[in-house]
Amino acid sequence: MYEQVSHALLNDILDDLSHQVVREDLRHFYTRLGANFYAIHSLFAHLYGHREDFKERLTELTERLARAYIARPEPLRQLDMTREENHTWFLSQDWVGMALYLDGFAGDLAGLMQRLPYLQELGVNLVHVMPILRCPLGASDGGYAVSDFRNIDPRAGTVADIRALSEAMRARGMLLTLDVVVNHTSNEHDWAQRARSGDKSYQDFYYVFPNRDVPDMFEETLPEIFPETAPGNFTWDAEMGRWVMTVFNSYQWDLNYSNPAVFIEMLDIVLFWANQGADILRLDAVAFLWKKIGTTSQNEREAHLILQMMKDCCQVVAPGTLFIAEAIVAPSEIIKYFGEDAVIAKECEIAYNATFMALLWDAVATKNAKLLSQGIKSLPVKLDRATWLNYARCHDDIGLGFDDADIRACDYDPHAHRRFLVDWFTGTFDGSPARGRPFGVNHKTGDARIAGALASLAGLEAALESGEQNAIDQAIALILTLHGMILAFGGIPLIWYGDEIGTLNDRSFLDDVNKASDARWIHRPRIDWNRAERRRELGTVEQRIFDGLKRLIAVRKNIPAFADFNNRELIDAANPHIFAFLRTHPSLPGSSVLVAANFDAAPQYLDLDAPAYRGLFRSGQIQDLVTGDAPAVLNRRVVIPPYHFYWLADQRARSLL
Repeated sequence: MYEQVSHALLNDILDDLSHQVVREDLRHFYTRLGANFYAIHSLFAHLYGHREDFKERLTELTERLARAYIARPEPLRQLDMTREENHTWFLSQDWVGMALYLDGFAGDLAGLMQRLPYLQELGVNLVHVMPILRCPLGASDGGYAVSDFRNIDPRAGTVADIRALSEAMRARGMLLTLDVVVNHTSNEHDWAQRARSGDKSYQDFYYVFPNRDVPDMFEETLPEIFPETAPGNFTWDAEMGRWVMTVFNSYQWDLNYSNPAVFIEMLDIVLFWANQGADILRLDAVAFLWKKIGTTSQNEREAHLILQMMKDCCQVVAPGTLFIAEAIVAPSEIIKYFGEDAVIAKECEIAYNATFMALLWDAVATKNAKLLSQGIKSLPVKLDRATWLNYARCHDDIGLGFDDADIRACDYDPHAHRRFLVDWFTGTFDGSPARGRPFGVNHKTGDARIAGALASLAGLEAALESGEQNAIDQAIALILTLHGMILAFGGIPLIWYGDEIGTLNDRSFLDDVNKASDARWIHRPRIDWNRAERRRELGTVEQRIFDGLKRLIAVRKNIPAFADFNNRELIDAANPHIFAFLRTHPSLPGSSVLVAANFDAAPQYLDLDAPAYRGLFRSGQIQDLVTGDAPAVLNRRVVIPPYHFYWLADQRARSLL
């Protein structure tokens, strides 16, 4: 009965749409709207049904959807239909991504266009251009304090340049990923300026209070995101004469999604960038979208309902566009951002696998895979039509939010173990070759996170300083092993720009007053393209890493078992130094690949006769798919060199595929 009510309301809304909208060809729009409207209406009613302007706002939302559909370019509409027919297209092993800061990688959008052949040379076919929207100079939070959601930084180019880049990438079979910062705006955004001027309707876009009564109630349970540089969660705005919620930085005002006008405006912005040609939209800080006194105001049920409604609306206008949930939270929470349907991701199709990233670094420091294996056991199974972004480094820090129960299961003390990891990766632990920096130090709790370039954290910087060839060789092997894990794990591997040539820490940020207090800029480099050219010189560090990674990517794309169909099985290697898992394509049983990595400084062994491998290598015709060679085997045990990995398969079984 409720569905009949919603569709009766839809008929009323369609009758109310402006004549300009009705005159357009909306055949596919009507089909998709009809299929999704019951869910949209249900969610909108749950969040805003108590308001007197409920129908008016829902009518406005529907008209925005129609106008966004009309504005969608025809090539993108055709792409939508193609992707609807092959709705698991993004689960293929073909996709390999790179995330980059535009200015550091290529200067501007025109420069990025010129660097597309470089990316293709490596094998990258998905590019995440970090946020380039207009932000205030000096208070941008690396592009996440947006002052204009529909215009880009003029130093990067124009919106027309984005469309041109999208077209060029589409012609090359590449995907474009852009950010939409959905949780907050800059305090210089037009909405914030209107709020400051006393416009009550725009003050309702934010959490604004005349005194500390309500803020103090929030503060009782709200954690501090940046305790060093932005303590507390509210900022006094003298011009407005009000306290405003600023969970991240004092210049980033949190949006109030309990106001339907905020949802409608932000959805319109999401659809705007989908219509500029973004194949994937990364929704920033989604865990913070709903605020409640007495809670941490993270991962609230209403935040999920907002994302579900955004996805349903996007299915109406741009069903070929995917969402990434930027939610760096516990595994039990991150899994919810795919949605709670048993099969189909109804919120975001993609989420960051921050747990896997942090666990890999734990294995690097401890030289064993105990916590890595334990943590992966605790990683919930994702939905069928959803996938992970697997990465070794990104623009952000390395958090150590491992589950304490997992740490204790490995016979570590949680506090002492995290302290060890911070000391190891900042190079203060005796014998550590890592060269990172602490970030987000909370002097109240003792917690800290880690900043640093992958190569510097992996020991390459220290090895190059010492000139010891063995140390250089081991660091390069470790760099390739970390990438070997993210390429094989199941999901979309995401490489951080510069890591493909072993870029080291960039300390020039200390000379910039706007960056010096944020240690994360140490791993946000400006690429030295002269150094990148050394990838063509045999034997250089750049050549060994670039060509090694290029080989891994090419091989990955030819391994059907690496497609992401929830087809990964963790294997007990009976050796604490080895991390191992099995990948098997669901319709190609002979395609099994055993992925095994040795995180120790000494050679380690895999017993091929162990029951865990189920006779996979009974024929003895074992092959490493990366090199094409047979690995060293001694008494039915595979020898894995220090900091190396294998993608192992039965050569005879593969020949039958």
